[in-house]
Amino acid sequence: MLDPTLRREGEPEILPGRKLAARVAGIYTAPSDHFVTRAVEALPLGFEGIDGDFHAGHTRRSGGREPWYPRGTEMRNERQLSIVAPDELAIVAGRMGLSEIKPEWIGANLLLDGVPMLSMLPSGTMLFFKGGVTIKIDGQNAPCRIAGRSIAEHAGMADHDAGSLMFPKAAKRLRGLVGWVEKPGAIFAGEEVSVRVPEQWIYRA
Repeated sequence: MLDPTLRREGEPEILPGRKLAARVAGIYTAPSDHFVTRAVEALPLGFEGIDGDFHAGHTRRSGGREPWYPRGTEMRNERQLSIVAPDELAIVAGRMGLSEIKPEWIGANLLLDGVPMLSMLPSGTMLFFKGGVTIKIDGQNAPCRIAGRSIAEHAGMADHDAGSLMFPKAAKRLRGLVGWVEKPGAIFAGEEVSVRVPEQWIYRA
């Protein structure tokens, strides 16, 4: 009888899925004409994301993150929400010589507390909010100069260009995550979140 636990030669190690607990420390939305967000009391979500938000929509236009498409190609919007962590923002602020970086300055929609190394959660991670919303993680949110300039302006840095160049380096793998709405509803500050990390492996073939 075959043992299903035996690994084939060269097969990668598979790490089992796990559950983590988090809490919503802040919720934010952006007007339709600018990515900088503002704090709100509730975050109503539909299948298009946050109604009226800068990043709402079933689809979006490709940009510099998708060099395999001509810029402006219509594609699925997997970047409906931006999710950051307070401890990672503090690290980035320290690297930039700032006292703080507020989630709103870089267009965040959710501030999640309690997950170690939030930005390293793998694609496919599910966020189950106690109120019923489910968000699926697409991947890391690569830091860009636009967010860096916003930080420089809001923090009162003397050289805005230097700030825009500094942020992508200081925030590498600390910029948080992007995700999309799998199950709509409303999210509230202080809400509990069950974070379900899927099985993981490194494909080397």
